[in-house]
Amino acid sequence: MLLTADTVLTGADLLRPGWIEIDSDRVVAVGAGRPAAPADHNLGAMTVVPGFVDTHLHGGGGGNFSAAADDETATAVALHRAHGSTTLVASLVTAGPEDLLRQVSALAAQVHAGLIDGIHLEGPWLSALRCGAHQPSLMRDPDPAEIARVLDAAAGAIRMITIAPERHGALAAIEQVVAAGVVAAIGHTEATYEQTRDAIAAGATVGTHLFNAMRPVDRREPGPVIALTEDPRVVVEMIVDGVHVAPAIYRHIVQTVGPERISLITDAMAATGMSDGVYRLGPLDVDVVAGVARVAGTDTIAGSTATMDRVFRLAVTHCGRSGDEALLLAVRQASVNPARALGLAVGGPVPGARADLVVLDADLAVAAVMRAGQWVVAPGTAQTPPRS
Repeated sequence: MLLTADTVLTGADLLRPGWIEIDSDRVVAVGAGRPAAPADHNLGAMTVVPGFVDTHLHGGGGGNFSAAADDETATAVALHRAHGSTTLVASLVTAGPEDLLRQVSALAAQVHAGLIDGIHLEGPWLSALRCGAHQPSLMRDPDPAEIARVLDAAAGAIRMITIAPERHGALAAIEQVVAAGVVAAIGHTEATYEQTRDAIAAGATVGTHLFNAMRPVDRREPGPVIALTEDPRVVVEMIVDGVHVAPAIYRHIVQTVGPERISLITDAMAATGMSDGVYRLGPLDVDVVAGVARVAGTDTIAGSTATMDRVFRLAVTHCGRSGDEALLLAVRQASVNPARALGLAVGGPVPGARADLVVLDADLAVAAVMRAGQWVVAPGTAQTPPRS
């Protein structure tokens, strides 16, 4: 299959015009200008970007990953793939030991079946002081035996585990997780600057949704935000949905850490793509009003209702760059960086890579989606989503 478009972004280069040759599920060649052979699909005045890589989300379309049921996962996956997320790492909120093992075992089977691309444990080894939309009574100190049981149950499917560095045994847990080939992240934490630095030294390389559910920056106690952003070994997640962080904060982090160390995520929950109402996130009820999810009866934000195409558009708008530079920056943050941070073998249409593509119109709305060489949304069939 040969595709041509007025603009092709590989993650590293911008080709205008450009072409991509695909054989089965792989990209075999990419080039600038016009190809020697006629195109199978001439996409015209469209922009082709790598498939989005969302490494932190809890559900969508009414489906909840914590339910650990094939139908709920399939529902969430279908919603997010239609919005351009060709790689999805399912996040689980804090649960009791037996529930956690059950959830991990079920989702591991879904990973091995190819329905999702990995599991992220956002808990239970977090701070009750920064619990966010997690059940504080279920949070606990990391126990080496429990971690070993969970890793065994996952059979290699867990890609990332978020841990609060101040919990008793956290540094040893980070070392254990990293030794097992899993990415350790820092989040939902009241850690000091020094405690965060110690966690990074122990092997943590990701900051979970920077600023959110984190001790804030203080002039005398910089806290985790400063420790995470100043260390070049760390990639920081950001939820650029217009709710979780102000545009100026996102712009400041782009200027501070550079475009290579930001990973855009949705933190989407079951209400994504649905109407306002009452939903579940783990054991908690969540009220969604005007598209904003909050723990029922509180002002605490409970994930998001964003999809990656929306996050991508807002990143282009608010990153502080313009034109092609903004596009390239957003592509790296929505595809290349998250894949690299979690060691996923995706992230751009380059020879040998899986053929995961998103076709965007002039307004950066999704016009088509390809995953592994197959159209998820075929050209000419997409319904233009409302602008965010």
